[in-house]
This record gives sequence, C-alpha cells and structure tokens, in this order.
Amino acid sequence: MEKVRHQLNEADSRIAAAMLASPRASWRTVGRVLGLSERTVVRRAAPLFHDGTLRATAVRNPVWFPGLIPLALRIRCRPHRIRAIAATLARRPDTIWVDVLGGGDEICAILFLEGPDARTKLLLRDLPATPEVESWTSYVLLRVFPAAFDWSGGLLTEAELSGLRPPAPARPALLPVDHELIAALAEDGRASYTDLAHRAGTTPLTARRRLESLAGGVIRLATEVDLARLGIRAEALLWITAAPGGLEETGSRLSRHPQVRFAAATTGPANLLVAVAAADLDALYHFLNDTLGGLDRIATAEATPILTGVKRTGLVRPGSL
Repeated sequence: MEKVRHQLNEADSRIAAAMLASPRASWRTVGRVLGLSERTVVRRAAPLFHDGTLRATAVRNPVWFPGLIPLALRIRCRPHRIRAIAATLARRPDTIWVDVLGGGDEICAILFLEGPDARTKLLLRDLPATPEVESWTSYVLLRVFPAAFDWSGGLLTEAELSGLRPPAPARPALLPVDHELIAALAEDGRASYTDLAHRAGTTPLTARRRLESLAGGVIRLATEVDLARLGIRAEALLWITAAPGGLEETGSRLSRHPQVRFAAATTGPANLLVAVAAADLDALYHFLNDTLGGLDRIATAEATPILTGVKRTGLVRPGSL
C-alpha cells in the first residue's frame, strides 16, 4: 500500500529546497539558514523523508571511476509500448535518469555503463533486439557542469545557498572502504555515520571523514522529489549546439541559472544537454527566449518537454512503473 504523501506548505517547500541543495545538511544548519528553529525543521522534514516525499541518495562521478561510460540515449519507440520500455530501462541498475518526452513516443535515459563491453551489448544487441524500439541516438557525457548541483528550484536565495554549501575538501585518493560507503549512500543518502560505518566495516569517525572527502566531487549527494510538489510544472530537455569555442562558457553560464537542474557537454548531433525546470509554460518560454536568446555562442536549440519522470538520480519514482 502506497504511503499517503504530505502536502507541502511554504516552510516545507523551503526545507525541501534546502535538501535538494545540500542533501546531508544538518537540521541545525537548515534551521539557521532558513530562519527556523531546529525543532521546527525536524518536525516538518522527518515526515517528508518517512513517507518518501523526499529521498536522499548518492550518484558516482564518472570522472573518478574511469571504467564508467556515461551515456545519454534518445530512444524513439512505438507509442503503445513506451511505458513498458521506460519501465524496463528504469529497472536497470545502471540507469540514472529515465524520462518520457515530447509526444509520447520518445525516451531519454542516462546510463553509467560498466565499460565498453556493456556499451556494446546495449547498443549492438539489446536495443536492436527490442522490436518496440524504432531508433535511437547516443551521446557520451564529456563533462557535467557542477554549478547546477546545488539547485533549489529558485526557492532559496544565493545567500541561503551559500550558507548550505560545505567547505570544499581536498581531492581524495579512493580507498577500498569508499566503495562500501558509496553503495550505502546510494540506498540512503542521509544514513547516520553509525549506520554507514556498520555497512562499510569501519568506525563512525572514519565514515564521516571519508564521506566528507567523497562529497568533494567523487560522488554527488542528491535528494529526489516530485518537482510538481514544489510548484514546478514545466520540465524540458534542451539539446543545444554551441560553437566549439563557446562550449565551456555556454555550459557554465547555463548551469548557474536557477531554472537549470542539470547541464552537460556531450558528443553527438548536439553538444550540450540541459534539463530545465520552470514554474509553468510561460516561464519556460521566457527561459528559451530571454536566457538562451542572450547567449551569442548558441547555433541551434531543440526543446523537448518532459511528460513524466520515471527515474531520477538512480531512484525509480513511486507509481511510475
């Protein structure tokens, strides 16, 4: 039986936004930044995690795992089978993101594939052997722009976001214990240090020190929430072609925009993939006209609306399968 989910008032939404921006921030820090008591934050936030409105997790950064191949796929399917294809992709442990796009006949999936053999198997065997799949285009993610990682849906000010950002740790060398910690964090991104230590076979102090190092770029801590519950009702993927010399500048500038929750440079027909989350269609229009229109290094831009999100940050959305 699915748990009943709480309605979000303004305080709930701002607490959820703080969790999006800083998934492991302490209740005390969240309260200080938002001007709420720690007790109020616990009273409002704990039920949101308990009923699954908020879910914390962690995603590996492929830069630190050379064997991983980060791949985005645009898959065109027979419309009557698109939900089944999306569900099949979402059940794969290597999919990070699965959305149904456009007119209901296209899926975007981001996968972290475990090496060339896994990529070959997917592209040359699994997809061709699926009769419901009509065509696909693959894009390798060359660089993910990190500025969008503390995205808050525009609900927090820059000063509040700054108060939530932890100090940047030194870049660590990966240790064997780190892989166990990452696996535990993927299941519960807000697990206590005691629980993490138990999973990894170490001490809570070591678990804390290693997690602080990992959060410096080895992993991305993330919180998943249905964005409609935060008043965001227009999501789209942008497939942008930027001039080669303007790729870094364009990607960096877009990643810092409050409506951009993901931006990456890619191979393929487009060289930038950008996920936009806006309050409504009018806000999305102004982003396309004003924000993109103000960037002179963009040659082309295709916007595909997201009809439904099936999987985000490695977590399948309840009721989506």
